Amino acid sequence: MSYENKVTSIKSWAEDDRPREKMLLKGKVALSDAELIAILIGSGNRDESAVALAKRILASINNNLNTLGKLTVLDLIKFKGIGEAKAISIITALELGRRRRLEEALELPKITSSKAVFNFMQPLIGELQHEEFWVICLNNSNKVLFKEQLSKGGLTGTLVDVRLVFKKAIELNATAVILCHNHPSGKLQASNADISITNKLKQAGETLDIKVLDHLIITENAYFSFADENIL
Repeated sequence: MSYENKVTSIKSWAEDDRPREKMLLKGKVALSDAELIAILIGSGNRDESAVALAKRILASINNNLNTLGKLTVLDLIKFKGIGEAKAISIITALELGRRRRLEEALELPKITSSKAVFNFMQPLIGELQHEEFWVICLNNSNKVLFKEQLSKGGLTGTLVDVRLVFKKAIELNATAVILCHNHPSGKLQASNADISITNKLKQAGETLDIKVLDHLIITENAYFSFADENIL
């Protein structure tokens, strides 16, 4: 059987099934992750179309785009049909997406829920391999006045200076703060140390008339809220 008969190329598909044409006809939201990646890589290999190749790549990382964004050129070129140029295209597209999320986080939105805090901070600390502790200062409308990294540690943890947490809040006349730190391990569980520092900061805030509204532990894909769990 000839190659032409064995493998069905994208050009021979129904127009609606071709990723580029599908985007033009139906818009970008109509495309699957695999179809978007297929547009990036342009072509597959002797045995599979670009879409099939994209699906195989996604299947290897459990269809997790965050994981895909962490792959290197060397990781990607292990797939038959992916050379350096295609690997760089994939990495570039995902990096632009990450930077877009970061810019959205820098717009300093109004905080209305723990989920809003997660969306705000995850692009900054959710994928780090070390632990960082941040404070978000809010006005009486819960609009973000300022956010600041207070400490940076290794995988085993980070130290927090209570005075530094409230220093900027006092300068900005903030009425509330939200505490955030990440767990590189991915575990969504508050340690005894996490609970202890939260209580210590809450008590300090009460003295200064600055509320500690929440403390979030953030991982790559999820979060733990002290307020939501009623332990604040």
